[in-house]
Amino acid sequence: MATSKRGSNLPGFRATQIDFAAHIRNPEVHPRPADVEPRRMRIYLRLFYNNIESFLASAFPVAKRVLGDKTWHRVVRNFVHRHPSSSPYFLEISQEFLGFLDERMPEGLPGFLLELCHYEWVELYLSMSEDEIASSGIDPAGNLLNDEVVLSSLLKILSYRYPVHRIGPKYQPLEPLADQTQLVVYRKRNDKVHFLESNPVTHRLLEILDDPISGSEALERLANELSGVDRRMVTEQGTAILEQLRDTEIILGTRFDQAET
Repeated sequence: MATSKRGSNLPGFRATQIDFAAHIRNPEVHPRPADVEPRRMRIYLRLFYNNIESFLASAFPVAKRVLGDKTWHRVVRNFVHRHPSSSPYFLEISQEFLGFLDERMPEGLPGFLLELCHYEWVELYLSMSEDEIASSGIDPAGNLLNDEVVLSSLLKILSYRYPVHRIGPKYQPLEPLADQTQLVVYRKRNDKVHFLESNPVTHRLLEILDDPISGSEALERLANELSGVDRRMVTEQGTAILEQLRDTEIILGTRFDQAET
């Protein structure tokens, strides 16, 4: 009695898989495979779509409210159908959705949608990050002017065309603002994520502090970049900003060598 060789049915099985996946991704376009019972297919459809939509809704709650249910589900269905996700992990679905909006934004959506979703994704990213705020080798009460300033690793310095932190169902700007919206999003030691509305000077100061540098050196570099300003004013106001950033836990303190203690 002849026996079938293992794997001999692979081409046909592969074709069935492709048809099955295509129907799940967009049942309105791709027909149900003939050998799959309709009731079971409907179960697969609901489970697949509801899982994807649930992850996206939890990641982008403001975007969902702004778009409304009908448009939101149209966008999610479009994402499921058209986006070739490169990650198999559910926790990275939100990042894949951002890539979809950046590359294949459906027509008729608000101009601010990509930036709003990026802002919401940053909040999610920081809240889910497994990084811990450093404490070893840091003096929380150190002299910010004389010693090397240490920034939190759990922060993002952001610039947007739209005021994404204010957008919601009752406020949806039609055009970008004349000036950039500059925000610092960060996670505190209690694991809560906060944002700080910033300005170009504070933004630049934080960028400078990303290098190993003391507060006074950072303020001197900042003053050199700001033509026509009073250097003493930069030092005075900059010192106050450094202390405010420490109060918010954006600045953790100053670095010290534990071997010397």
